[in-house]
Amino acid sequence: MQYRTFGRTGWQVSEIGYGMWGLAGWTGSDKAEVLRALQRSVELGCNFFDTAWGYAEGVSEQILGQLLKDNAGKKLYAATKIPPKNRKWPSKPDFSIDDVFPAEYIVEYTEKSLQNLGVEQIDLMQFHVWEDAWAERDEWKEAIQKLTEQGKVSTWGVSVNRWEPDNCLNTLRTGLIDGVQVIYNIFDQNPEDNLFPLCRELNIGVIARVPFDEGTLTGTFTRETTFPADDWRSTYFVPENLNSSVDHADALKPLVPQGMTMPEMALRFILANPDVATTIPGMRQIRNVEANCAASDGKALPAELLEELKAHRWDRTPTEWSQ
Repeated sequence: MQYRTFGRTGWQVSEIGYGMWGLAGWTGSDKAEVLRALQRSVELGCNFFDTAWGYAEGVSEQILGQLLKDNAGKKLYAATKIPPKNRKWPSKPDFSIDDVFPAEYIVEYTEKSLQNLGVEQIDLMQFHVWEDAWAERDEWKEAIQKLTEQGKVSTWGVSVNRWEPDNCLNTLRTGLIDGVQVIYNIFDQNPEDNLFPLCRELNIGVIARVPFDEGTLTGTFTRETTFPADDWRSTYFVPENLNSSVDHADALKPLVPQGMTMPEMALRFILANPDVATTIPGMRQIRNVEANCAASDGKALPAELLEELKAHRWDRTPTEWSQ
């Protein structure tokens, strides 16, 4: 496992982190298997774990808390998120921060996460949705500064809405944000335009989420792929999205190097960008953990392949189904 510096925090975080959304809201999650997969990731050098209260109302945080307890002798970084008070993902431009992240609510959910994680201080607390129009409001700033002064949170971050990487730029300029979590993969390259240069300038750590485009970049979907009704992907991969996603993934298949899988190529594309500190694939099975962690070996994709992959950029804008 290779490590990178997480912005101005100075943390040395594993290039492959662990996205813990898949522990809830997806089909096929077996808790015992998940716990084994989490422990295997630690054995392989993973030290950055991203969860949220919104992942099964604190259950995912509690699972991470157990992992932290089981590995008390190791420094594992715990990142979590405050859910929007109105429970709407993503936020919309007309939402008021008073309805999404009022000051007392920020404090309340920080306390909930501390309890779920079983820690005295959260390494990185993130806002689970964000609107840059909120950047100049003082209430959230005062709340997070107070929580930092009390030692309850080490650093703060924002998780940017899907396909809106610029919807946080003024917020980052406040100087109060140390980490930004954004969708970045072979298709979603637009963070490179404005967000990554600003993060470089301000020395803000970048977490690249959704490395496999919710599964499209595993190369396993077909136009006939379906998801159970209780799996959130059943409402995300509507025909309009599924068909187009499959077409884009199929166009990549001839580019996958011999002896490499599409998921490995997808991870190596992300790791080729030095602006990224860590990427957080969801991993529910040990075999996924081992395969994904193996992509962090310091070996870069060939320059000519990276150039070819750049041409597969797919700019998208939020729609009703892109929650």
